[in-house]
Amino acid sequence: MSRLIASTQAAASASAHATGECRPGCGACCIAPSISSAIPGMPEGKPAGVRCVQLNDDNLCRLFGDPSRPAVCTRFDFDQELCGSDREEALARIAAWETMT
Repeated sequence: MSRLIASTQAAASASAHATGECRPGCGACCIAPSISSAIPGMPEGKPAGVRCVQLNDDNLCRLFGDPSRPAVCTRFDFDQELCGSDREEALARIAAWETMT
C-alpha cells in the first residue's frame, strides 16, 4: 500500500510540475520565507524557516480559499525557477531567496 501511495504522490508531483502548479504537499512556501503580515494563529507573522501554524500535517494550507489567508500567501505561485524539481530544492531556493531580500 505504501508503494501505491508513494507512486500516486510522485505522479501527482510530476503532473503538477509539468503544468506549473504547486506540488501537492510541498509546503516550502509556508516554511522557508518570512511573512510580515498577520496570519490567523500568528498575529506577528512568521520568521523565515518557521513552519506556519496553518500548514497541516500533509503540508497543505488550512486557509487555502479562505478570505483570512494573507494576501502575500495568495500571490505566491509556483515558479519552476524558484521551486525547482522537488520539495527539498524548493526549501533551499526559497531560503536563499529570503536571505538575498
